[in-house]
Amino acid sequence: MKNFKILKSIPFILTLLILVFSGCQDMEEPPFSDYPLDGPVITVITPSPSGTTTIQSNTETGSITFAFKVEDDIAIANISVMVDGSEISNMSNFDDATTVEVDDLVYDNLTNGEHTFTIKATDSDGNVQTVSIPFLKIQSDPYLGLDGEIFYMPFEESYTDIVSFTEATVIGNPTFTEDAAVGASAYKGAEGSYLTFPTAGLLGEEFSASFWYNLNADPDRAGILVVGPEDVNNGSYPDVQNNRTSGFRFFREAGGDGQIFKLNVGNGTGDNWFDGGADASLAADSGWAHMAFTISADHVAVYINGQVVKEGDFGGISWEGTDLLSIMSGAPRFTEWGHMSDQSSMDDLRLFDKALTAEEVSDIMSMRSMSFNMQFDGNYTDTVSGISASVVGNPGFVDGVEGQAYDGTPGAYLTFPTEGLLSDQFSATMWYNLNAEPDRAGILVVGPEDTANAAYPDVQNKRTSGFRFFREANGTNQIFKLNVGTGDGESWFDGGAAASIPSTSTEWVHLAFTISETRVVVYINGEIVSEGDFNGISWEGSDLLSIMSGGPRFSEWGHGSDSSELDDLTFYNVVLTQEQIQDMLQ
Repeated sequence: MKNFKILKSIPFILTLLILVFSGCQDMEEPPFSDYPLDGPVITVITPSPSGTTTIQSNTETGSITFAFKVEDDIAIANISVMVDGSEISNMSNFDDATTVEVDDLVYDNLTNGEHTFTIKATDSDGNVQTVSIPFLKIQSDPYLGLDGEIFYMPFEESYTDIVSFTEATVIGNPTFTEDAAVGASAYKGAEGSYLTFPTAGLLGEEFSASFWYNLNADPDRAGILVVGPEDVNNGSYPDVQNNRTSGFRFFREAGGDGQIFKLNVGNGTGDNWFDGGADASLAADSGWAHMAFTISADHVAVYINGQVVKEGDFGGISWEGTDLLSIMSGAPRFTEWGHMSDQSSMDDLRLFDKALTAEEVSDIMSMRSMSFNMQFDGNYTDTVSGISASVVGNPGFVDGVEGQAYDGTPGAYLTFPTEGLLSDQFSATMWYNLNAEPDRAGILVVGPEDTANAAYPDVQNKRTSGFRFFREANGTNQIFKLNVGTGDGESWFDGGAAASIPSTSTEWVHLAFTISETRVVVYINGEIVSEGDFNGISWEGSDLLSIMSGGPRFSEWGHGSDSSELDDLTFYNVVLTQEQIQDMLQ
C-alpha cells in the first residue's frame, strides 16, 4: 500500500521539478550566460575587423602580429588560425578553457597583395564559429624622413613605424578614426588600450617628439608618451610602477577648466619637472593641437601649437633601463598616480635624435596642410603617408632642383590612391623641366573611370569630376591647361600664351594650381597665368591619381606619358596664396 502511494506521487514530483527549472531558466538560452549555445564568441583585434589593415615593408615579404580573444560559457576545445586558407596555428588544452586571449601570434611569410585572416573556434559540445577578415600587404620604398627623424608612425590604418618598418605591439582595442589631423586616419584611444614599441635605436643625448593630438578629457588624467625603466622596487610591482630617475613621462592632468600637459625627465639620480600650468593647457573642445617637446644636453622645451609653454635648463637625460616606449598610456611603467590609457586621438607621431628648433617645430606644424609630398629622391614614396606609388613602365631618376627628380620615359608613369588627398580646397605645386617630345602629355590627372566609352578601358575621357592638368603644343611653345569637373559639367582654365613656355626650354619652372569652392588659379613661376570663378569641384569616382601621364583615365585626346622631369610634387588641403607659392621659389 505504501509503495503504491509512492508510485502515484512520482508524476506529481516530476511535474513540480520541471516547473521549478522552467521558471529559473530558459532552456533554449540561459539568462545567466552572455554566450549563445550555438558556439564560441570570437573578437579579432588585429587585423582590424573593418578590413582596413595595411601592412607595409620595404621587402617583398613582411610580418603581421595577430591578436584575438575567444570566449565560451562551457569550454573551448580547439582554435585554428589560418592565412589564405592555410593553417598557421592550432591550439588546444587551455589553462582557462572559457577565455583564450592571444596577442603575439606572429606570421612572417606575408607576401605583397590581398590576404584573408581566418579563425575557427570549436567548443566542447562541437559548436563551431568562424570569422574571416581581409587585410593588405604592400611593399614601400625606404622612407627618407625629415632631418634627424628616427621614428614615424602616421597611423594610416597601421601601427607601423615606417622608418624601421616595425609594428608596434597593440594592447587592448584601440581603433582608427577618419577624423584625422593628417592623411586619411588617426589613432583613436579606448579604455585599457595603448601601444608599446622597443626603444632600440631611438635614444640619444638629444631627443624630440612631435605629434598631433585631439583631446578627450575623460578620463581626467592619462599618459601620452612614456619611456621609462621598470620599477622593480615598488611593493606592488609590476601592477604599480613609478621609477622616474631615467627616461621621460609626457602626460596630462585636469587643471581648472582644462587639461594641463606636463613633462617629467629623469637625470640619473632624480627627476626634473616641466609644468607650464595654465600656459600648457587645452580646453576639452579644443580639437586637433600640435604637441612637441625637445630634450638636449642642457635644455628642455615643451610646445603646444608651435608656442613654447614651458622650458628650462637641464643637466642631461639618463636612459638607464628604458627599453620600452608606451604610446597613449602611462602603462606599464608610469601607473602609480593613475596615468593610464588616453582615449584621445593621436596622429603623425614623429621622434628625432636631435633637439628640434622652434622653427623646425613650426615647419612640422605647417605640414598638416600638406596631404601629399613626393620628392623623388631615389624612390616614389609619399612622405606624408609613407605609401609608395605604383609604377607603370620604366621611369628613372635624374638630378633635380634639390636631390633627385623623376625622369619620364615613353609609356611610363605613376599611379597613387587618392584616399585622404581630396577636399573642397585643393592645391598642387611642383617643379617641372620640359621635354616637348611628345608634343602633348598629361602631367597630373585625378578623374573617374569612363566606363561608358565604347573603347573603355583603353580609351577614357570623362571630365565631369576630378581634374586634368596637361600640356599641348602651340607653335614653338607648350601651353599648360587645367580642366576641372563640376559634377554635371566641366570648367576650363587655359591661359593661352601667358600659360606657355618655349618648347626648347631646359630650365626648371615652378608650376602650381589652386582650387577653392569658388575660384581656380593656375601659376607658372609664381605668376598667375589663368584664373576664373568656379562653382566647386566634384570628386565623384576619382579614386586614382596619375602622375606624368593622362593614362589611364584621360587618354582619348592623346595625352599620354610625359618624358619631362618632375620634382617635389606636393598637394595641400588648403588654397595656397600667391605669396605662399612665390615663397617656394626662393
